[in-house]
Amino acid sequence: MSRRRGGTTAGRDEGPVQATCEVIARRREGAYWLLSMAAREIAERAQPGQFVQVAVDAPHTLLRRPFSIAHVSRQGASAGTVDVVFDAHGPGTEWMTTVEVHDVLDLIGPLGTPFPLPQRKVNCLLVGGGYGVAPLYYLAESLLRRQLRVDVINGAATAERILGAIEAKRLSASVTFTTEDGSYGTKGRVTDVLEQVASASRSGLVYACGPNPMLRAVSELCDELGLPVQVAVEERMACGIGVCFTCVVPIVGRDGFVRNKRACLDGPVFNGRRIAWDQWGVPGGGVRPGAEAEVVGSGSARGAAAAGSTSGAAAAAEAPPADAVPDAVQAPPPARPARGASAPIDAEADADADAETDAEAGGPPAAEEQRRGRP
Repeated sequence: MSRRRGGTTAGRDEGPVQATCEVIARRREGAYWLLSMAAREIAERAQPGQFVQVAVDAPHTLLRRPFSIAHVSRQGASAGTVDVVFDAHGPGTEWMTTVEVHDVLDLIGPLGTPFPLPQRKVNCLLVGGGYGVAPLYYLAESLLRRQLRVDVINGAATAERILGAIEAKRLSASVTFTTEDGSYGTKGRVTDVLEQVASASRSGLVYACGPNPMLRAVSELCDELGLPVQVAVEERMACGIGVCFTCVVPIVGRDGFVRNKRACLDGPVFNGRRIAWDQWGVPGGGVRPGAEAEVVGSGSARGAAAAGSTSGAAAAAEAPPADAVPDAVQAPPPARPARGASAPIDAEADADADAETDAEAGGPPAAEEQRRGRP
């Protein structure tokens, strides 16, 4: 690990860059770790929902490690910094807990497609599980700059694993905490409180980040409640730039066919109600008491929610399907696929799907903070 001072950056005016970044802070955040790095060009390009790939120097760690961007600073004394939050659970992340201030890390970013932002005024509910809540705080800042109401549900297994309780209170109109053991906030999972919170806050859009089983539960509950939901998925990534196809996620298109989309390039943010969770192998799909499951070809259950996940979504009474970020005109619901229907990846289909995503988000991103960080 180099001890030289960082700062040399090579890249383009748009999209990701590769940078040698000096570590300016390393500290514990409850059960997790936070690294803050000087990476001006990445900070200037980054948007909520994107990630960076970090080269690690641990034994048997050839590949970079992806980390969601938890925060960037563009002004003040800390201008040009990028923060990531992680849990040490493998050789790569264990090695990252040993880096010291002034060490230099090799980063590529920002990568991936960011959270689409509403094109009209709508109350937003942010649902995070564990350290998955970190990029949602970054998103909350963007939503607040648009003068949108933000409410937060922050869930974890135990009180120690609740991240940023003070930050959640600072950024939101209301915050609800849940822990599975009842050691902090409401005992249970975020799906246990989502409908109530969304109804009380009159939320019209849900964003979620956390473990994939939680995201499935959130998405299926949102499907039941007629709420649009955008989720930042977890997936192993090798290259991080869309070349290797190791991070594909099955997405149901409007034609009813399932196509593989790359989490590192087309994601990691997807419309949660279009993910074919069963085909992806994500556990869940349980039915809430009193809810009748209506199985569709993607494996999701309309009117069903996985009651056992670490996350959730919000409610509105009977409403037509709302598959996207709200706009003045709601896009029509997706066609239901035949069970098990799938289609191979092809350039034309990918282009159609990308155009569809932009249309669902209310048109191509109009603001600079909506630039896509594609290589």
